[in-house]
Amino acid sequence: MRRSLTGTMGALIAVSALTTTAWADGVDQLPANEKKIYEVVDPQVPLGASAYKDFKPKKGPPWKIGYASSYAGNTWRAAALDAVMNDLLPRSKKAGLVSEVVVTQSDLKDAVQIQQMRQMVDDGVDAIIICCSNVTALNQTIEYAYKAGVPVFSFSGYVTSPYAINGAANHAQGGGEMAIWLADKIGKKGNVLLVSGIPGFASSDSFDKAAKDALAKYPDIKIVGEVAGKWTDQVAQVEVQKFLATNPIQIDGILTQGAQENGVLNAMLQSGRDMVPITLGGEASAACYWRKNPEWIDAGFHIWPPRREMQQMWEIMLRTLEGQGPKVQSFLRPVLPFTIDDVRAAIPEDCDLNSTDFVEPKADGWFPSAIADQYFERPADPWKPVAQ
Repeated sequence: MRRSLTGTMGALIAVSALTTTAWADGVDQLPANEKKIYEVVDPQVPLGASAYKDFKPKKGPPWKIGYASSYAGNTWRAAALDAVMNDLLPRSKKAGLVSEVVVTQSDLKDAVQIQQMRQMVDDGVDAIIICCSNVTALNQTIEYAYKAGVPVFSFSGYVTSPYAINGAANHAQGGGEMAIWLADKIGKKGNVLLVSGIPGFASSDSFDKAAKDALAKYPDIKIVGEVAGKWTDQVAQVEVQKFLATNPIQIDGILTQGAQENGVLNAMLQSGRDMVPITLGGEASAACYWRKNPEWIDAGFHIWPPRREMQQMWEIMLRTLEGQGPKVQSFLRPVLPFTIDDVRAAIPEDCDLNSTDFVEPKADGWFPSAIADQYFERPADPWKPVAQ
């Protein structure tokens, strides 16, 4: 298993179309072990120095936070919001850091999200977290917030505005690594179905581009179809079922983004076809199927862990409001493989094949404080208020 994943990473770095060799000023300030995370990256991800190195908030804590999500219709978004309302907000209130969180969702409409963000600024929020948006559509609104002293934090995706701070997994690395794993799993030949997330959104497009570039290295592998699952199990299941029903061609493996793999799995189970390898991104339901069928695959990938990504962004936000001085525009985390033993440790033997939960890294396994400190000029414990 370990040899297989090591080989995957070696092959991934060979996907030269996404390899960065010259660091921008921001990433250049990071230690060597963190710079490695940026070796394979979507070329649109901003890698420069943060506009908030010397930022001071309009007032001291407790702060009012806006959360402008672009969508609320899947289990992943629900888990991320649950992390805010039932963990991060209560802890922040207890520490005297945050007074309230204002939550909106725009149903994938950029114009609505723009209006909601501007209203948040006008209503006096101290920071805004946005989720999974178009890479450029919000840039003018982000600048509007910046000029009003309100930093914007793009969670689980990126925007290209120099006035935003991005925090996410390295989705390009994830797309490439998962594609190479699948290629190896199907013997480096055969037909692959690609199940995208939401085309046009940063993390979805980054994943797909890297995955396609990686599979292009295998002349005997062909992507025979692409459907969009919209990071929603029900949508992914319907779209994959439609594809399988109208395309009798053999499918040897399915490369899907996270938060929808259970829908893909159910579509295969109901199709009457033989099961094939499917990439897993952490949904507990699909992980449960793996637990019950341990010979099916040999690895899953933490690429979109909702609670861990939200915790990462929340702590970046707190540190920025506390004046710790972020060094970079984009805080990327490496994609973390997980094994059947990790699944067994996370979910019981009588696990739920319809669970809406996620198998995630441990709380200190995604963006631990010792690593986070390296990304700030004046690092300190974000949960202890600093002098304003």
